[in-house]
Amino acid sequence: MNQAVVNSEDIFHLLQRHLDSLPAGFPATESGIELRILRKLFTVAEAEIAVALQMRPEPVSKISQRLAMGPVELAPKLLEMSKKGLIFRLDKGDLTLYMAAQFVVGIWEYHVNDLDEELIRDVNEYLPQLMGKSWSQIDTMQLRVIPVAESLDSETSIMPYEAAEQIITEQTAIVVAPCICRTEQKMVGAGCDAPMDTCLIFGSASTFYKDNGLGREVSQSEALELLQAGLDAGLVLQPSNSQKPINICMCCGCCCQVLKNLKKMPHPAQMISANYYAEVNTDNCVACGDCAERCHMEAITVEGAAVVDLNRCIGCGVCVPACDYEALSIKQKDPEAQTLPPETMVKTLMQMAHERSQI
Repeated sequence: MNQAVVNSEDIFHLLQRHLDSLPAGFPATESGIELRILRKLFTVAEAEIAVALQMRPEPVSKISQRLAMGPVELAPKLLEMSKKGLIFRLDKGDLTLYMAAQFVVGIWEYHVNDLDEELIRDVNEYLPQLMGKSWSQIDTMQLRVIPVAESLDSETSIMPYEAAEQIITEQTAIVVAPCICRTEQKMVGAGCDAPMDTCLIFGSASTFYKDNGLGREVSQSEALELLQAGLDAGLVLQPSNSQKPINICMCCGCCCQVLKNLKKMPHPAQMISANYYAEVNTDNCVACGDCAERCHMEAITVEGAAVVDLNRCIGCGVCVPACDYEALSIKQKDPEAQTLPPETMVKTLMQMAHERSQI
């Protein structure tokens, strides 16, 4: 970064453009709400450092080359910024690496412990615009929807990355964090009574969460118990969109920023990575409406029988266990309509960045 004199207003515009250059984006708005969010989260000095970070882990010595600051002076500043949830920190042996954090998923989630009502209002105003301007224009998403196991019959084959239980049992490090969406909604007098410990974080990200006090370490067996509690509450399973997921979120349509903004769109099924859909056996359906009440996407209507709007159904399967008459089932989409997630989240982010560069 050129360290010529940059005033405080210019640096936040520069930081906004820097975050917008990352795969998930951080677009400007007419109201400038995104700048108000950045001023609340970053000091001027922190913003100047943040724009020098890239979307790959680097040692302090390399980052310092892009700043008018030596490694000895820069190291504690980077550590403090990572503890504040402004950037990401990764330890490899004795070496500490730092990288830029996206706003979502990233900076916003890293502030689950220090939210206030003003920040919540600003972010709730901004996120629909972020989704509309960035996420809706690309095919690859950060998260995907996988069906709950109870919704699948014994003959349905499912890939390991679409089976929540198998994802969990393959992990060696698991941290559970409170759901930021339900946390912030409760702080402003909204939200629901679904469980709070519903964000499961894996691998190196789990270390960051644990060391920053954002969550607590759990065993595979406890993680499976938390998963079951989420399923019993009718929550949607959203792991990261890769064959080696780094997290699983358990989400509700009233609080989850992704789902509740997705629900406002005319065709949610086209905006999410999912390989399944719900189907009704009208011979068994008694039109009780339990499935429609359970659906987070308002994809089911009931007249003489339940009807699934495939433009709205995201294939989560939470409607199936709600039916006592075996009138609902989850089906796989035709092969040509299915999506294969990238192998790793690094490749997912690279694919997102490529798609955004083509807009």
